[in-house]
Amino acid sequence: MARVGIVTGSGPEAGLDLWSKLLSETRSLVGAAFRGDLDAPHVVIVSDPLLGLSMELERNLHLVWPRLAEVATALSGQVDVFAIACNTLNLFQPQLDEMRLPARLVAFADVLLDQLSQEGVEDVALLGAAPVIELGPRSHYAPLAKRLRLEEIDAGTRADLHAIIYDVKTAGGSTHAIEERFERVLQRLRSEVVVLACTELPLIRARANGRRLLDVSRLVARRLASIAWNELARGPAREQAR
Repeated sequence: MARVGIVTGSGPEAGLDLWSKLLSETRSLVGAAFRGDLDAPHVVIVSDPLLGLSMELERNLHLVWPRLAEVATALSGQVDVFAIACNTLNLFQPQLDEMRLPARLVAFADVLLDQLSQEGVEDVALLGAAPVIELGPRSHYAPLAKRLRLEEIDAGTRADLHAIIYDVKTAGGSTHAIEERFERVLQRLRSEVVVLACTELPLIRARANGRRLLDVSRLVARRLASIAWNELARGPAREQAR
């Protein structure tokens, strides 16, 4: 069975959310044959508070990258595949790939692009923390601008989103005030498909107001479940356990 790793800490609720979605997607994938504990994925989670400095990545790059590299190295010795429960930290995909770790990283932007390509979607609004949606050198999603038509997010909306994400982290989830503020952000957009490119945004219980909110965390959980289950289904242990 493929062992799955989750790197979290930016913030810790995002890691719990990804783990919960991984279990949910595994149940959905296996269907009526799901045997509970025996078919649940093998998961190792590392939550490091220092990774929370990624919200202000430009100032904290010298601290964040060495810690992420350390965490990923330690985790990769325990798992076969892993994901980073933070859209901002996925920026370091190239550096992690160059390290040739024993475990394979499932990167958020790769999974998102696969999904949009399958559906033929080309016009989207990308919502997330400022370093992500500015689409500059500190954005994991910057290469997608060459493949998709991304709605331009104005500076005021970017600032509002950044503040909302901080408040979700502080509150540990959704509140009525946060929901109202996020709904106002959604009302400003023209795109029908809105990508939640921040692991805190799916925690907000907001009305979509006719738009499709695409949760990248859910897509990554689905990919991880597929990898873990396919490995389990091929192995002899499942047949012996029946």
